[in-house]
Amino acid sequence: MLIDTYGRVATDLRVSLTDRCNLRCTYCMPEEGLQWLAKPDLLTDDEIVRLIRVAVTDLGVTEVRFTGGEPLLRPGLVGIVERCAALEPRPRMSLTTNGIGLKRTAAALKAAGLDRVNVSLDTLRPDVFKTLTRRDRHRDVLDGMAAARDAGLTPVKVNAVLMPGLNDDEAPDLLAWAIEQGYELRFIEQMPLDAQHGWKRDGMITAGDILESLRTRFTLTAEGAEERGSAPAERWTVDGGPHTVGVIASVTRPFCRACDRTRLTADGQVRTCLFATEETDLRAALRSDADDAELAAIWKRAMWGKKAGSGLDDPSFLQPDRPMSAIGG
Repeated sequence: MLIDTYGRVATDLRVSLTDRCNLRCTYCMPEEGLQWLAKPDLLTDDEIVRLIRVAVTDLGVTEVRFTGGEPLLRPGLVGIVERCAALEPRPRMSLTTNGIGLKRTAAALKAAGLDRVNVSLDTLRPDVFKTLTRRDRHRDVLDGMAAARDAGLTPVKVNAVLMPGLNDDEAPDLLAWAIEQGYELRFIEQMPLDAQHGWKRDGMITAGDILESLRTRFTLTAEGAEERGSAPAERWTVDGGPHTVGVIASVTRPFCRACDRTRLTADGQVRTCLFATEETDLRAALRSDADDAELAAIWKRAMWGKKAGSGLDDPSFLQPDRPMSAIGG
């Protein structure tokens, strides 16, 4: 198993399939994009499946989340999902996406074995979407979410980031819309993972701000810690239920003590935390003919050294050099 010195066990694997994205969200990357990874640096489909197999069969991983960049840009995605669905024991599999390609891929992904999706949508207003993402693709995202719901990739979870002066007034509208559509809404505090390193704590919309805004229209009842478990989102029942809303407060209410995640970048690096400044290279071992036992041992050593927390409240905190698009969400 993937245990660290604080007794936490990683059973949730986040796998970045590509660093590329077809949006240019202001809180993630500059308008001109980034220097993408060269194709030889990326893990191949076979390498990805092999590492997931090692994680599932040898290291106790029970849940796999495919991320990016934008994972729907990975040509071999459906095949990767299908091969991972055939593993014994079979992991639960989900995908975090911007939704643009879901309309054409949702049915194939469901048939391949994907269980559900998380879709990023920060606004209900097309003009604000264009400002935030620098792309006019709002309708494509809405259509993709509907296609995922219709294909049975449920529950469809919606991830929303609120930005000052752009969409910070939309929390109640987003929740009302999500309830109407049958989606599960999760607000995420903006994190210091932008390529521009322009994040400022005093400029972010906090979990407290979000809850205050939601309570202008809804009655929220906090769920207990037992229901939350190791999930990153704190959840509230809306107007007595059955609907819920979540807030992932990575900055103001960190949940590091219960963290059960391990991360694999698109170029084969193990990351113990989104905010880690160090990585452990599995790709080199893979391509040097290491056997599964050696790969598992490297992965175990990496996770054993996981730090107690993200360090966001430490005055010496340094934002990781690699942005969100390179390390996966």
